[in-house]
Amino acid sequence: MFIITSMPVGGAETLLVNLVRRFDRDRVTPMIGCLKEKGILGQELADELPVFENLIHHKYDVAVAGRLRKLFKDQQLDAVVTVGAGDKMFWGRLAAKSARLPVILSALHSTGWPDGVGRLNRLLTGITDGFIAVANQHAQYLVENEKFPEAKVFMIPNGIDTDRFKFDPDARNRWRHTHNIPQDAPVAGIVAALRPEKNHALFLESARLTLESRPDAWFVIAGDGPERPMLEQLAREKSIDQRVKFLGSISAIPEVLSMVDLFALSSHNEASPVSILEALSCRRPVVATAVGSINESVIEGTTGYLVTPGDQNAMSRRWLEILNNQSLGAQLGAAGRQHVIGNSSLNSMTDGYMELIESVFRGKGADFLPAPVLDDGVFPVVESPNVNAHDSIN
Repeated sequence: MFIITSMPVGGAETLLVNLVRRFDRDRVTPMIGCLKEKGILGQELADELPVFENLIHHKYDVAVAGRLRKLFKDQQLDAVVTVGAGDKMFWGRLAAKSARLPVILSALHSTGWPDGVGRLNRLLTGITDGFIAVANQHAQYLVENEKFPEAKVFMIPNGIDTDRFKFDPDARNRWRHTHNIPQDAPVAGIVAALRPEKNHALFLESARLTLESRPDAWFVIAGDGPERPMLEQLAREKSIDQRVKFLGSISAIPEVLSMVDLFALSSHNEASPVSILEALSCRRPVVATAVGSINESVIEGTTGYLVTPGDQNAMSRRWLEILNNQSLGAQLGAAGRQHVIGNSSLNSMTDGYMELIESVFRGKGADFLPAPVLDDGVFPVVESPNVNAHDSIN
């Protein structure tokens, strides 16, 4: 079972949807546990696999540990993977240990807040079999900054479905028509939850600057969150609200990406954002802040451009460079799709998760599992002296 806060439209949540849909059910049967409500993606998944919600009732609800323990036992789980830091990482692992599950893993998707690991979560390092990073630099960060043992850090690159995420000219025309955006207008877009760390204020200020040189430009913001009222007000204050489309929480991301000419990400911190991989797969050039492991996918001058976090002037200049040169945008976009196909496939990510879960499971004495084929050195077996090798797997 993957333990997550909720399943709105967001990078980590979309990644999880794609991951569990690709699992080989003869090897690993996935479930989702949401501490809060299911969210739009959780509702969508509930037709395909078990999705549990409302497991925590308030911020100081310590009874959630017992609730999770009972759920884990009722569902006869063998493995728990927490997604992100905070409450789900703490309570999910604690309950999994209490329920004597053989496999306890934590997947982290960003550097710093909201995935900064606090003191209480760090205390549970000893009962955790592995911490999953999403890029090489992210794995290094987890070792050097979060102080996790190197032997417990596993790198499984984010992967996306390149068959689904591809440029669709019909969707481009249809969605522009639906949102009253001229077919020939230059459009910059962002897909990200409206949370502080995504720094949409930088996107809006870059939009204002861009309109000074390209008054025909439009801007699309896909995603929802607590900052939406403030950001809508900010767009009005900057007198650009008539050129900014807030689409809200939406699952038709390939269509949204097809309607824009470039993709931007303005975050304060990230690891390896799924949204960037999706945009590149749709042949959209990317302009993003140089944070986390973004430079492993946004290759300067090849698939897009990187700017210093908070530098609206540099971001606007790069936007204009692409919007004023369609052939450059096409060149960067084509290179981006090839990069994703070669380095970020959904199948490789799915195999990585299944093999890691199975290898840890087998290392705990579950020798009745068929042995998967593993590349030497990819997933070291984590030994745990606290688990009896002859314990049954419940």
